[in-house]
Amino acid sequence: MSVPTGTVALFATCINDMLFPDTPKAVLRLLERLGCTVDFPLQQTCCGQMFTNTGYFTEAMPSVRNFVDTFGAYEWVVGPSGSCIGSVRDQHPMLAKRLGDPGLQREVDAIVAKTLDLSEFLVDVLGVTDVGAYFPHTVTYHSTCHSLRVTKVGDRPYQLLKAVAGLTLIDLPNADQCCGFGGTFSVKNPDTSVAMGTDKMRAVLDTGAEYLVAGDNSCLLHIGGLLSRNKSGVTPIHLAEILARTEDDYLVQADGATTKSGGAR
Repeated sequence: MSVPTGTVALFATCINDMLFPDTPKAVLRLLERLGCTVDFPLQQTCCGQMFTNTGYFTEAMPSVRNFVDTFGAYEWVVGPSGSCIGSVRDQHPMLAKRLGDPGLQREVDAIVAKTLDLSEFLVDVLGVTDVGAYFPHTVTYHSTCHSLRVTKVGDRPYQLLKAVAGLTLIDLPNADQCCGFGGTFSVKNPDTSVAMGTDKMRAVLDTGAEYLVAGDNSCLLHIGGLLSRNKSGVTPIHLAEILARTEDDYLVQADGATTKSGGAR
């Protein structure tokens, strides 16, 4: 594959591609606004995390090979998911080593070094925390387990959120505790999953925030379902969708009055 030097490959992830397409679209708008050349390789598929987490290592290997074939030629691979980026960086090397293919191991190691969560790319590579975003709302941030413990994005999302004009960031109680989603865990252990999610929902409600933000839509799907069923009025939103918004998305002048336009959904 021939790719222009400096091109960023957008790794949308399958859950975003299928259920939350506004998130990868927001990543594209944001990165292009910051001067990046972004490509969306159509060959991309799932990272294979569902297979790997469930112990189907052999079945996960086609996803690993496809990831290498799809993204290997790009300078950077950026995705809006600490979970999927964590899978690539943590599980793909393990799977390649288990297969015993030295060539694949080298290719995987090379791509792992340039595969980053969106917050890492913005702060560490582009060197920015103020991306010119505007979001006049109160929000609280949930540190998803994979972002925190596998991808280890640290406080980068906080740095980015604190620089957003108009935004009020409220600390989430017990922010480091799991929401209970855990992919297939929520299917195999639904009662435990719901109990953990309910604790997280209560913590969110205690903040009084209008929006719950995270770097993984899978966790937002889980917590958001509970928030919705309890008619809480709190809206889940991905970090990328906040960072992509500017004041122009919100404000229009109509008859001398300022009105909201293109607000958060």
